Amino acid sequence: MRRTARLFVLGGALVATACAVGPVYKPPVAAAVPPAYKELGDWKAARPDDAVARGKWWETFGDPRLNELEEQLTVSSQTLKAAQAQYLQARALVRTARAAQVPQVGSTGLIAEYDNSANKPLRNKTQDIRYGDFLLRADVSYELDVWGRVAKTVESSVATAQASAADLEAVNLSLHAELALDYFQLRGLDAEKQILDAGVASYERALQLTRNRFKGGLASGVDVAQAETQLETTRAQAIDIQVRRTQFEHAMAALVGKPAGLFSVPASPLDLAAPIVPAGLPAEILERRPDIAGAERRVAAANAQVGIAAAAFYPVLSLTGNTGFESSALGDWLKLASNLWSVVPAAALTIFDRGKRRAASDQALAAYERAGAVYQDTVLTAFREVEDNLAALRILADEARTQEAAVAAAGRLLRLANNRYRGGVTTYLEVVTAQAAALSNQRTAVNILSRRLTASVLLIKTLGGGWTRNSLPTF
Repeated sequence: MRRTARLFVLGGALVATACAVGPVYKPPVAAAVPPAYKELGDWKAARPDDAVARGKWWETFGDPRLNELEEQLTVSSQTLKAAQAQYLQARALVRTARAAQVPQVGSTGLIAEYDNSANKPLRNKTQDIRYGDFLLRADVSYELDVWGRVAKTVESSVATAQASAADLEAVNLSLHAELALDYFQLRGLDAEKQILDAGVASYERALQLTRNRFKGGLASGVDVAQAETQLETTRAQAIDIQVRRTQFEHAMAALVGKPAGLFSVPASPLDLAAPIVPAGLPAEILERRPDIAGAERRVAAANAQVGIAAAAFYPVLSLTGNTGFESSALGDWLKLASNLWSVVPAAALTIFDRGKRRAASDQALAAYERAGAVYQDTVLTAFREVEDNLAALRILADEARTQEAAVAAAGRLLRLANNRYRGGVTTYLEVVTAQAAALSNQRTAVNILSRRLTASVLLIKTLGGGWTRNSLPTF
């Protein structure tokens, strides 16, 4: 019996190796990968020793408060915990699929005493009415993976789990980037608030000066009204900034896993410089982006599902058996004469299903085609996002230089207007116009700096945040 079982299993394994059905997986090739980024401009391409900061990429900005918040997110984000749980679920499914690759072993133990009716129909008169049954049996079942159905199931589960791991990294990258974006926009609002507060203080002094001149007959009531209007308008703008700042602060609280009422970020005007982020070559992004890796792994999973659907057209071969002891008396239970065993090879094949298997095969092929299209679209989206942020950084750098000149010019204009007003050469309207221009240009300069920092964050995100495909787990 043992020799027969071993030969049957060995033969089945050899056949399985030779007769596996379904397509052999070939990773999709990204279409039209450009040799270089069009919008790179004056940004240098990364040398082999250049790389985005690995893992904790936010440390590139050199802001201790941002680093502290990002670490809190890593530990406390509920969204990240949900993605981690989803990955653990996918990893457990791999173990479930692999369980079918080995024989399933069970056991049955039974101690029973039966007392049959003496008037039981068709009872053999020589049969005892009362008897015992003592059973101890081991049961083995095994599906011979002749057509590769089990192997393809494992392959699909592994690819799906790896895609889930890539999704986890994509969520992690997205959450950390979102926190950095909110943080820099919040600090940009703090810088605007500082400018507006300084403007309010300046306008208060100007209003007092204008009132004194009005009392001395050197200014009109219109000048006083203009000074008052400008002061109160600027105060209102400074108050209004708090609405947006509060919203960003609450958004950051949710990201780090804290109630909004228990979270606050001290006001700190933005005074950072945008770091230079090496973009590398477009072909490298295929290995850096977790969403691209996840899309490719889903193509692999869909390819395995095509093989599973193809295996359904072939018979399922299985081997079951059992061995153990059974006796009607406890004293004879474990004797050699009480030994039992059986070996049962079996084959099952669906003859007619009204096209059900064909429909499942067509569905698997369509899913494979869809996964391939999603992969190509993900690659194109990645190229677009990198080009967008490279262009934004290049253009904003030029705009920042021009805006610095505008701020300086507006400052000179304001000084001249104040001198002309004090000298009685012009009305206060000229001062108001110059003050508004200076304030607007200062706020614009802060806005450009905030946009440059957010574009740097987005570029790091679109480049994968230092992640590489080698980080995918193996099973």
